[in-house]
Amino acid sequence: MHTLRVSIDLKTKKSVVFPLVLSGALLLLMMIVGVLMLLAQGKLIALDPRMFYKIMTLHGTGMIGTAALAVSCIMWYFLSQYVSLKRSVFYVNLIFFIVGVAMVLVAIFAYDFAGGWTFLYPLPSISGGMWGKTAAALYLGGMLVIGSGFLILFLEAARAMIKQYGSFAATLGWPQILGQKKGFGPPPTVVASTMVCIVDITAIIAGAAILLISLINLYAPGFTIDPLLAKNLTYGFGHVLANSTIYMAVIVVYELLPRYTGRPWKSNKIFLIAWNISTIFTLIIYPHHLLMDFVMPKWMLIMGQVLSYLNGIPVLVITAYGALMIVYRSGIKWDVASGFLYLSMFGWVIGVIPAIVDATIVINHVMHNTKWVPGHFHMYMGIGVCSMLIGFMYYLTKVEGGRSDSKMDFLTLWLFVLTFLGLTGSFLFSGADSTPRRWAEHLPEWIPADVMAAFSGMAVTLIFLLFIVRFINYSSKIGTNKDHTDNMGTPTHG
Repeated sequence: MHTLRVSIDLKTKKSVVFPLVLSGALLLLMMIVGVLMLLAQGKLIALDPRMFYKIMTLHGTGMIGTAALAVSCIMWYFLSQYVSLKRSVFYVNLIFFIVGVAMVLVAIFAYDFAGGWTFLYPLPSISGGMWGKTAAALYLGGMLVIGSGFLILFLEAARAMIKQYGSFAATLGWPQILGQKKGFGPPPTVVASTMVCIVDITAIIAGAAILLISLINLYAPGFTIDPLLAKNLTYGFGHVLANSTIYMAVIVVYELLPRYTGRPWKSNKIFLIAWNISTIFTLIIYPHHLLMDFVMPKWMLIMGQVLSYLNGIPVLVITAYGALMIVYRSGIKWDVASGFLYLSMFGWVIGVIPAIVDATIVINHVMHNTKWVPGHFHMYMGIGVCSMLIGFMYYLTKVEGGRSDSKMDFLTLWLFVLTFLGLTGSFLFSGADSTPRRWAEHLPEWIPADVMAAFSGMAVTLIFLLFIVRFINYSSKIGTNKDHTDNMGTPTHG
């Protein structure tokens, strides 16, 4: 018999419930506003362009921030098995997040900020009369508050791991890679969490720098920064934080698939090397967002292109291959949670492919400002990250909350995949047809794909609503279920 229960204290188990409920509600809201944009582009509803760009700003900002909060719960939950984390820090981040979100919402809907998630300098202070200083200050300040909360969280995780293992070199498995120690490295959760802490602490500091400079520039216009440097800081922050969500989320795959199959996931030398490579590459591939900025140093653009090809390979390959090998002939009895975790590997793989295509300079010059980019990103985030998150939520309510899988649960799993493929497929088709992204108005020839995306998006939203309602119904019971569950899904005692 293989226990699915994670050996952590009850308070930690319960601590993730409210952030997950909050994240689910906010993700649902972001899906709704995303569908509204698609309906407007498809001429199915009338939406004032000013409102379009306001909700576009909310959608981009909210999706990444909320996803980061949700998957940080996964990292915190499983990492607490191996190191001693201060739960108060987890709550501090949650408070910062709520305050920051409130500031962003007020900036957008009360003061009309509509500068996009990128808040590219000097746009916040030069809006052409679309919004004033208060709007920009609230938005930039809200982003700074949210980022500060995450910085505190990642610093605490880093502190705990260094205290337990001695250094980041140890948690990344350098002694094993260099042959100084035999055997396997630290648990995969510790390795992945180390990578996340390194890249996100770096990214958030870069983001905080440009946010602070932009805030000062609002009230002291003479205080300026080179716009190209500002853009580098912005994308260095945004791209890394967005990418890190899947590296936090994949921890649930490393933790739970071994429990379902009874086969351990060990940190062998190849696994450790792959995570070390991705730690470096994730920090330095963001220039593929700047390929059309011809004033960028050519070596940076070449580096961004070449390393973008390579970045998705190490961790993705060893994780996808590892998942296949753990499941192969294991006798696993699938449930909804394990199904979503396995599905997430598919989403990660297919989401990376169009991203690599877009990283090619000659293609990027034509495709980067089209819907091709939202196509790859929604595939990566939706079928990859969201599947990991939903799998975690189903695990919690089943193993810790006593829920049983129903036929409807299995049906919604497959409907989620198919409808999300419809959504992302329509985006990729639009991108190949040169449909621009971030445009409120579309030409007649672009509208059929918009309509397809809108209906697919509505279906995805309704299915996600079912997931959230299911989670909320059982969330109060998480941590109260005293049964253990073996890998065949049968409750056992003792």
